[in-house]
Amino acid sequence: MEKKEALRGLAQKLTGKLYYDDLWKAIYATDASVYREIPLAVCIPENEKDLLLLIDFARNYKTSLIPRTAGTSLAGQCTGDGIVVDVSKHFTDILSIDTQRNRVTVQPGVIRDDLNRRLEKHGLFFGPNTSTSNRCMIGGMVGNNSSGTTSIKYGTTRDKLVSLKVILSDGSKAEFKDLSQAQFHAKLKLKNLEGEIYRLIYDRLSDINNRNEILKNYPPAELHRRNTGYALDELLRSDVFDQGKGLFNFSKLMAGSEGTLAFITEISLALDVLPPNHTAMIAAHYDSIDACMQAVVPAMEHSLYTCEMMDKVILDCTEENLKYRENRFFIEGDPQAILMLELRSDSEVELQMQVEKLLKTLRDSGLGYAYPVLYAEQIDLALELRKAGLGLLGNMKGDRKAVACIEDTAVALPVLADYISDFSEIMRSYNQQAVYYAHAGAGEIHLRPILNLKKSDDVSLFRNITRDVASLVKKYNGSLSGEHGDGRVRAEFIQLMFGEKVYDLLKEVKFAFDPDNIFNPGKIVDAPAMDTSLRYEFDRTEPEIGTILDFSDSDGILRLAEKCNGSGDCRKPVEAGGTMCPSYRATKDEKDTTRARANALREFLTNSDKPNRFDHEELKEVLDLCISCKGCKSECPSNVDMAAMKAEFQHQYHKSNKPGFRDKAFANITQQNERASKFPKISRFVLTNSFTSGIAKKMLGVAPERELPVVAKQTLKNYYLKNKQKFSPANPIKTIYLFNDEFTNYLDVQVGKDALNLLAKLGYRVLIIDHPESGRSQISKGFLDKARELTNKNVSIFKDLVSDETPLIGLEPSAILSFRDEYIRLADEKDAAEQLSANCFLIEEFLKQEISEGNIKPESFTNRKAQVKIHAHCHQKALSNSSRTFDILNLPRNYRVTIIASGCCGMAGSFGYEKEHYEISMRIGENSLFPAIRKSDKNTIIAANGTSCRHQIKDGTGRAALHPVTILRNALKKHA
Repeated sequence: MEKKEALRGLAQKLTGKLYYDDLWKAIYATDASVYREIPLAVCIPENEKDLLLLIDFARNYKTSLIPRTAGTSLAGQCTGDGIVVDVSKHFTDILSIDTQRNRVTVQPGVIRDDLNRRLEKHGLFFGPNTSTSNRCMIGGMVGNNSSGTTSIKYGTTRDKLVSLKVILSDGSKAEFKDLSQAQFHAKLKLKNLEGEIYRLIYDRLSDINNRNEILKNYPPAELHRRNTGYALDELLRSDVFDQGKGLFNFSKLMAGSEGTLAFITEISLALDVLPPNHTAMIAAHYDSIDACMQAVVPAMEHSLYTCEMMDKVILDCTEENLKYRENRFFIEGDPQAILMLELRSDSEVELQMQVEKLLKTLRDSGLGYAYPVLYAEQIDLALELRKAGLGLLGNMKGDRKAVACIEDTAVALPVLADYISDFSEIMRSYNQQAVYYAHAGAGEIHLRPILNLKKSDDVSLFRNITRDVASLVKKYNGSLSGEHGDGRVRAEFIQLMFGEKVYDLLKEVKFAFDPDNIFNPGKIVDAPAMDTSLRYEFDRTEPEIGTILDFSDSDGILRLAEKCNGSGDCRKPVEAGGTMCPSYRATKDEKDTTRARANALREFLTNSDKPNRFDHEELKEVLDLCISCKGCKSECPSNVDMAAMKAEFQHQYHKSNKPGFRDKAFANITQQNERASKFPKISRFVLTNSFTSGIAKKMLGVAPERELPVVAKQTLKNYYLKNKQKFSPANPIKTIYLFNDEFTNYLDVQVGKDALNLLAKLGYRVLIIDHPESGRSQISKGFLDKARELTNKNVSIFKDLVSDETPLIGLEPSAILSFRDEYIRLADEKDAAEQLSANCFLIEEFLKQEISEGNIKPESFTNRKAQVKIHAHCHQKALSNSSRTFDILNLPRNYRVTIIASGCCGMAGSFGYEKEHYEISMRIGENSLFPAIRKSDKNTIIAANGTSCRHQIKDGTGRAALHPVTILRNALKKHA
């Protein structure tokens, strides 16, 4: 109680936010590792004053501070029972760019790729490049001394550090930078904590016995990926201790210190000139891991920019992933491993010479069997495949996962093949399959055993394998941690790696910097056992959680939530592209990430003592801003389908909490529109008149800024019945069924008319039959009993009508794509639903296929010039491909079409209408979509195939967007 009162007092003093409720503590209890520790609190500081208050609080109340940026640590560095201090929201400024000296100064929350986007116009970049570069932050990269794919050319984060500004454990500030001998000795005279630190280091490293122990036990200097313990060996390489060497700089020690020594507030980095423009990559294929490893040394004799490796386990994962399946275009046969070798040059001729020389080396070795050469965007697609490795491993079905514990070992290249051979022998002795991937050219292979850490036997293996591999690394004089850090998983073995004398030195260093042990304790010295505080209680009785949606593809909803391994892909910013996660992009709060929602679901569904495990306000809160865009279904490497889980949560929550009037009204909007369509003039008046519409908005909790959708004067069904013969041309190319979704039938009737007339004019027979609504509004509000009823009716109606010869075509993505998505989870006749889904298409997909078959030709369309910009619906991006819309709108020869990199529009059905969500909805639109439309010429045609998207564009920009079929119908030379 005393600490809770103290936290309340601290919160009142802070400029930023302090959270100590169960929800925020749950979502910060894990990072991307296998560990879980419930923190005392979570702080989102706004400034240095907040940091000083936190440090003072930690000292006075005997707790700790766990610094955190993106929270993608694999070794448990961001877990702890103290206060998690998340600087990712406010410490995000690029403070200065010095193009004369090629330097930049940033705050720790600057994202690596964001930094490089800013630097590009200056011809500069920050070289270290991790697989998480689109969301990882510079502070975290310093903490772990990150390296990434480019380290063989550009080195590690430590190599780029110029200076650091820090706050020490007593609240004093210091700057660590290059010091001459005279400046260093001046530091020894300081009468403060900084002076004590310099004196301790000088005393201990001046001792020849200590120096010899360090040099004997640390990996050799040529192994640039070495991140075990504190980098005392780097401090020895200065002229303070070794004449003729470089200047002393404590920044070298801070790199890789994992937030255990001081709190970093500013980081100055050395930059490199952008690499040569012309690039090629050879993707060498091998039939065995051993052959691949043997090929690394001869390959590295060439001037490579990257030398990366993927094994069969990773490649097999990509076959099942919606996003990355298409990136496999270069795979030949069924390789056990692929080595990705990148070359660059300022000259195409020189580049081709390099390629030929490398190909000769590879072929002469006789180790591989295929050597495809990739260029330009092909390389980006291949590297995306490799980068996705970590997340894809989390997509393994069931409880067995590729576990991070020995994934960060590095050895010198000449012994790499022997080391891997010995490692494989260890794995065989444990009857274990391992995953091999990552940075072969740097001597670092990310090796992962596949374990079920819910079972005590595998937890024992977790420890035993890590211990044995640590001994093996020691044998080869390597580093147990190459770039991911020691953290909870490896710190226990530092004494084994360095010996007792060096380990005691590390403890003295920690004490000198942090005598009260407030900075991230237990992550390098005095670590708890590596098999404690694991994410799952082992040998537990698995909770039985019944659901209406079928989650058998993940072995249940809980295991679907557990697929989230914390890699944080949902934190990537707007500039990184994609859709996931729209609400996080608007708020920058971890609570609004897919990861946080998965963490909360896992936490409460596992540990709830309620009869209804879904009956938690915390779950309602964390899912409130999930707009069910489905970005996570395709962009999350683990395919954590939060939209499906939210729908299930709402359904189950309703069982214990009566749904509100608004939710029921929006869920049943089709019935209301049906009634309104019988009296269209009256309903249109009521919903457009400022007085009556204001009353309606107030009753429904709709934002006053919104215009309520109104029914058309005639339904599409009535229009079709009156003009049925027009849509059955003589000798049709094909017969198709048009799904008359509830939005098109009552609200966007003109879009339906355009589709009917376009298809008929192009020679297709179009049939509309009686069928119920799609169930989209019921799904979005969690009324899944009704949604299942509608699903079963539609499956029953269409299963014997729809085939590859007579497909079902839809106009509204959220409706027609339900057949491919939710219907599979809802239908009683699952096999029938799956067969039906194979022949249900967005109209753009159908038209694209017909163009490819030569049935639709440019000659049918105008030769007029037009500019078209496309905003694609989120469900299309997740379950289809926005390129289909691009392809069909390029059919008129003189149309110039571009796809807006727009993410989500922010409307998301009823979400953007709800008054409490209106502001967030518009902020999402302002992220990229609205500015792109405003910048476009007023004569540019805006295409948007989602009804919600078109309304949002109108409200946000005042521009009218058209459905692609309307654009094509208007482009017909003689349209009906």
